[in-house]
Amino acid sequence: MAADLTPLPPRAAIAALKTRGRDLHPTFAWADVYAADHAAMFTVAKSAGHDILADIWTALLKALEEGETFETFAQRLKPSLVQKGWWGEAIEEDPLTGEPVKVRLGSLRRLRTIFDANMRVSYATGHWQMFERLKSSRPYLRYVAVQDGLTRPEHQSLHNLVLPVDHAFWDVFAPPNGWNCRCSLQSLSERDIEQLKARGEELVFDPPRISFRAWENKRTGEIRQIPDGIDPGWDYNPGKEGHQVTVERLERRSGPDFS
Repeated sequence: MAADLTPLPPRAAIAALKTRGRDLHPTFAWADVYAADHAAMFTVAKSAGHDILADIWTALLKALEEGETFETFAQRLKPSLVQKGWWGEAIEEDPLTGEPVKVRLGSLRRLRTIFDANMRVSYATGHWQMFERLKSSRPYLRYVAVQDGLTRPEHQSLHNLVLPVDHAFWDVFAPPNGWNCRCSLQSLSERDIEQLKARGEELVFDPPRISFRAWENKRTGEIRQIPDGIDPGWDYNPGKEGHQVTVERLERRSGPDFS
């Protein structure tokens, strides 16, 4: 009998997306829900006032479970969004100011951003679950940047940085670090490190000095210090935050142990 080589579904990533899907949270602007708050909910900018969040979340879950491409995801989802009027440009009232503004609702470009960001965050959560489970035998993480000349210079400079799983640097610089960020983390054992060195990889074991810039969230008035090289809204650890939310909800479901 021939071996079944069908890839297994990414169970931890699927669980992470399901956890977020328990709170479908409509918003008007992407900055209405910021950074780590995304770990506990699912939202899409300009979804307020439109019954489309469940459609998008369900389509993302199906794509994750079945390993679909963006093209298949968009082809299946677009008719529902068009039917509900969530496509193209429109004039809508900003609930924060009460003023009418021109907004971009659905488009293929927006769907690609939604698809890419949610897939990467879901996988990052699944990976962080593995990092925590294996850190006694694989206690280090290596930052891996795509080597094709298209990576942001600030992210490229982190390539081959190796730090312990629990190092505070990862609380801010764990990928994805921005829109369309393709960087990843790789768990390593002591033996893995020696093998990488033997292959000629120039590993770095000290975190770089972090410089920051002030950024104002126009929706809340909050001033945040954003590390250079990271997009506003991504200045947190998506995988770690998602993993912690999943653990907390599982603990609440099981209740206290009085044995």
